[in-house]
Amino acid sequence: MIKIVTIIGARPQIIKAAALSRAIKNNFSNEIEEIIVHTGQHYDQNMSQVFFDELGIPAPNYNLGVGSGKHGEQTAKMIEGIEEILLKENPDYLVVYGDTNSTLAGAIAASKIHIPIVHIEAGLRSFNKAMPEEINRICCDHCSSMLFSPTATGYRNLINEGFNPENKKPFTIDNPGIYHCGDVMYDNSMYFGQRATSNGQWAKGYILCTIHRNNNTDEPERLSAIIKALLRLSKEEDIIIPLHPRTKKLLDINLSSDIYNELINNERIHIIPPASFLEMIHWEKNASIVITDSGGVQKEAYFFKKPCIIMRSETEWKEIVEVGAAIIADANEENIVNGYYHFKDNQTTEYPELFGDGKAAEFICNELINNR
Repeated sequence: MIKIVTIIGARPQIIKAAALSRAIKNNFSNEIEEIIVHTGQHYDQNMSQVFFDELGIPAPNYNLGVGSGKHGEQTAKMIEGIEEILLKENPDYLVVYGDTNSTLAGAIAASKIHIPIVHIEAGLRSFNKAMPEEINRICCDHCSSMLFSPTATGYRNLINEGFNPENKKPFTIDNPGIYHCGDVMYDNSMYFGQRATSNGQWAKGYILCTIHRNNNTDEPERLSAIIKALLRLSKEEDIIIPLHPRTKKLLDINLSSDIYNELINNERIHIIPPASFLEMIHWEKNASIVITDSGGVQKEAYFFKKPCIIMRSETEWKEIVEVGAAIIADANEENIVNGYYHFKDNQTTEYPELFGDGKAAEFICNELINNR
């Protein structure tokens, strides 16, 4: 039996981890032992615990409880805590997801004490190093022994950075193995999609919007442009905004009083608490269009065949733009509005299969077992 330590911290990682934990429980319980470490990067009840409860993820074996803080402070606390756990547990692999500070901390801690790192969602690149996530994912990839990319583009990015697709097992930090395996989030969306239930008066037909990225919430000009676009679009459809706690705190600070008052008094814009994963699936499945700055929500919109307007200047999920299912609008009022009308006037968007067969987690488990 092999032992893995899984690092999670932000809610997208908790959701991604559900796919691997489920695959281990259902198919590999006699071959893989999983120890879950929650860094506590997200500590709000609606941003963390509810995901364990509704997705059936095993309770974490450890919770570091680091909370929020400056990047350096937060990451340092995580490295210290993760290192202690790794020395105690002595796993065969450390498993990390995505691109958060929890991911970076796990990669640094494990690489220093020579524990092989498995990076799930490897190879993604925005080519914008001003994003903290871009630094995290690059550093993690280049510390990893096994790298599982959800897309063909991610796989090619790794090759372009010098990873050799011809490397043979056993894979190590100096002889890493790279894979195009499909997306564990697609696994989850297909598995849990049937459990997402109708939600009252907004059963179908609305704009779903999420706003959380720092440069959109912290910069008044960008936040104002986004909200002004939503105010204009509310004349066409109701808008549902499951609001991130950070964004909620900043609305009345970074918006002019006129725009803020118009927003909160708009009867067609419905600001609701952060959504659980199953709730979010409901909103995505039944929306007419999705407007977001979230990488995960971009993909989920695609999974459920919903056009998406991306409020960033770039995306890691280039394929969904290339096939015409998403438009990059940045935080530009006119681009967002024009994107909405583009999709409203063009109902023939196609959604070819880009993210695997819904069994990425099983593939990953098999490869961990066979890397001997």
